[in-house]
Amino acid sequence: MSASAMEQLYQQVILDHYKAPHGRGLLDADAAHTCGESHQLNPTCGDEVTLRVAVSPADGAPRIDSITWDGQGCSISQASLSVMTELASGTTVEEAEALGDLFRDLMSTRGKGLDDDDAEDRLGDATAFTGVSKFPARIKCALLGWAALRDALVRTGTVGEAQATASAAHTTPSSTPTPEEQA
Repeated sequence: MSASAMEQLYQQVILDHYKAPHGRGLLDADAAHTCGESHQLNPTCGDEVTLRVAVSPADGAPRIDSITWDGQGCSISQASLSVMTELASGTTVEEAEALGDLFRDLMSTRGKGLDDDDAEDRLGDATAFTGVSKFPARIKCALLGWAALRDALVRTGTVGEAQATASAAHTTPSSTPTPEEQA
């Protein structure tokens, strides 16, 4: 497949996720789950998201039962949220963190993609954002949802803040404290 055909395919994947986003619409927290919520804003362009994650223990490893979100922004931020929701829902927290790390690695390639075919296979539709990584201003748009997921998982207590901070070198969106934290 030619490079031009691949870019068109990637653009179509992003548009499809933008037009029919997975996980859009915040669901109420369920008492049977540990829930975390995060609000992230990209001050550069105004993209923002509120994301809620529900986690439950499964065989000793916390598992993401649902990811829901509401937000506004460009097609890149909204499509990335949709792809992230599709990829991370149903995974263990550890698997979701690994996917987030792979996506952040992809965003640092300046359009070259990852040198690991297995890693790109695990990213699935998220590889459509390879071309976005050529544009530093758009990388923040693509990472917004991933930053919200990580922050929400920290708030559930399933990911330590030190662990999240250590591997968050590529994220810059800000976090808004929950109402409980503001009190």
